[in-house]
Amino acid sequence: MKNEYGPPEHKFLGILGLRIRTVRVQKKLTQETLAQQASLDRTYIGGVERGERNITVLSLKKIANALGIKASSLIES
Repeated sequence: MKNEYGPPEHKFLGILGLRIRTVRVQKKLTQETLAQQASLDRTYIGGVERGERNITVLSLKKIANALGIKASSLIES
């Protein structure tokens, strides 16, 4: 069974990625620095920010912690 995401899911991932990128830029962090602080790969951060990755809850928590914010603030609409 292959996971296929429709337009609403792609839109949500894009919005989430944009929120992560916005906070990262506001905090003057590079993708590489954020990745190091979150113990994730830089290419993974790039994919998340572009809305290409279906991020796990644990990765979301790592990114939020590295940004110094609550994970819920990234997914609230």
